[in-house]
Amino acid sequence: MSHRQRGPQRRSGGMPQPELRTSSAAWLEGVLSMFEAEGLDVPSLLQEAGFDPDSLHRQNTRIPVDEITVLWQLAVARAARPTLGLHRDLAATHSKLGTVGHAMSCSPTLGAALARLARYMAVISDATAFSLHPEPRGCWLAMEHTGGSLPIPRQRVEYALLTVLMQCQWLARRDLQPLAMEFVYPAPADDRPHREAFGCEVRFNAPANRLLLSGADLALQLPTHHDTLGELQEHLLDDQLDLLGQTTTSSLVCAEIARRLQHGEPRRQDVASGLGLAERTLQRRLQEESVSFQGLLDRTRRELAQQYLAEDRHTLTDVADMLGFVDTSNFFRACKRWFGVPPAQYRARIWDSPAPLAA
Repeated sequence: MSHRQRGPQRRSGGMPQPELRTSSAAWLEGVLSMFEAEGLDVPSLLQEAGFDPDSLHRQNTRIPVDEITVLWQLAVARAARPTLGLHRDLAATHSKLGTVGHAMSCSPTLGAALARLARYMAVISDATAFSLHPEPRGCWLAMEHTGGSLPIPRQRVEYALLTVLMQCQWLARRDLQPLAMEFVYPAPADDRPHREAFGCEVRFNAPANRLLLSGADLALQLPTHHDTLGELQEHLLDDQLDLLGQTTTSSLVCAEIARRLQHGEPRRQDVASGLGLAERTLQRRLQEESVSFQGLLDRTRRELAQQYLAEDRHTLTDVADMLGFVDTSNFFRACKRWFGVPPAQYRARIWDSPAPLAA
């Protein structure tokens, strides 16, 4: 098998299909250089994963999230080290944020830079949701991966959040110490590498993968602030979002649905209100894109179901609740429609996947 070049996935009309979530080849190149710095034979790794190395250098190449997952799984297995990539120097040296990083550096404050990262994360990876959640002490920086059928390796999430922290330090030109660091994963036998990497105590079995920065840190002025260049970078990034289909009304509706699902099945008028639109305006725009609100609700649930079922920390009842189903029977019927099997069998299929998995 050789890796295929993946361009932006676009719909040609009709009811929406589950979209292929991808990451930029430039970001993956940075990850591969980190693997090499960790002593891994990257050409051999790519060959085993079925990648054509030349495809990574083609313009606008996007890599499906499951293929990147397989690369991480193989790398962790070969390195035989559960903390692969969990080192400040690696995250600072090998991350490639591209135009998004340039736009962040032009921001007036660190908080404004992080807001730009949240806005344009899809350019780096539309399989990664990066969001900001203010609280009295400062702001939580949360990260969540969606769209894949394989469980996301914890090492990928840990490296991504460490990369964000190191980018913040580079932008502010000073050491930053998070007030808190949390991961959804179980605690490792030794959490010292995590504490050393993030510079604070780390909590596990938490509700989200996130780090907390203080209000004082967020207010730091950036020495590279440049309004004119920042606006130019934003125009370039907006164009890239357009190419990825991330600025369509349907994509915004899906994001709003996902945000509301844990509180029950969202109504169309509530989603419209959350987007600052009249319900009739929302309906008209969706009709122009040849999609329906119910279809987008179903697609969003399906994508989130794939993610939640890949994580064994969620019971089937939990997953049904998080997807906004009134009762589990409706969830079971939906899973049979989406995947052809009930949720328990789909979960077993994920974990018994023939794809190479880390030991």
